[in-house]
Amino acid sequence: MARDIAIDLGTANTLVYARDQGIVLNEPTVIALNTRTMEVLAMGHEAWQMIGRTPGYIQAVRPLRGGAITDFEITQRMIRLLFQRAGISRLSRARVLICVPSAITHVEQRAVLEAARRAGAASTYLIEQPMAAAIGAELPIHEPMGNMVVDVGGGTSEVAVISLGGVVALEAVRVGSFDIDAAIATFVRREFGIAIGERTAEEIKLAIGSAYPTREEFRAEVRGRDLMSGLPKTVVLSPLDVRTAIEEQLRAICDAVIGCLAQTPPELAQDLIIQGIHLVGGGGMLRGLDTRLEKETNVDVHLVDAPLECVVLGAGRCLESFDSLKDLFMAKART
Repeated sequence: MARDIAIDLGTANTLVYARDQGIVLNEPTVIALNTRTMEVLAMGHEAWQMIGRTPGYIQAVRPLRGGAITDFEITQRMIRLLFQRAGISRLSRARVLICVPSAITHVEQRAVLEAARRAGAASTYLIEQPMAAAIGAELPIHEPMGNMVVDVGGGTSEVAVISLGGVVALEAVRVGSFDIDAAIATFVRREFGIAIGERTAEEIKLAIGSAYPTREEFRAEVRGRDLMSGLPKTVVLSPLDVRTAIEEQLRAICDAVIGCLAQTPPELAQDLIIQGIHLVGGGGMLRGLDTRLEKETNVDVHLVDAPLECVVLGAGRCLESFDSLKDLFMAKART
């Protein structure tokens, strides 16, 4: 029996929604390979734990960067593994809906569609992440009313104003949570002469990272390798240090929101003052980001209830009401 599934193929995390079942998979978008045999050793959480900890012949890789496929073969293998975990085989080919960044190019679209087709999908449809997020946040997208969604993901940040089932204004920047992590690692290297890994930078962000000063702030110990001596070393970071490190990335996200507001027709801009801005995506959970955006735009900002799952839940809702919502899918994006 064929099963319909929706996939939020994110740079940081991949979520899978099966029709009539809900979310069946939520794993980091990481795959571990043996480079000698090209055998897949692990995927998801298991592979994520290997990042920065593997011998030379084992590679833990993220097949997507900036919301785009950087390694076609590995992405195809990963989608096939996702299908297997969702109970889809060559015999029960499924209809698949994949969430993609709105800034995706036609070449990148074709790459996603081809990867899904080769992995065994019967038919593949694409939906823009901001549109799926708006549906997942239960916004009245079919009403003649302005709904603004700010989706801060791992590789991209997208801002969209949606009205009457269509995107009226859109701004997208290839800046996301991974760029924030990289900025923290660069800052620690430059200011303290210590090399830290991708996972450590993420842990610092989660522990003391913020986009705006908060009431309860504390320092964190950071362990890494001293660049001069090569020996392990510990330093102490403050939340202000982290805010300084990530200011460039925060500025890019704020500018995208301001740019989208500037494109919004005056009638819809009035609605946004009442409705506010809806913040989704894993990056949207950064402490104080909602406050920072409020200060910059003078518009209320609401973090939705399930920021990480919002996009895939919206895509899942499209599956449940496929015929009535299929007009929202990206044009000519079918195989």
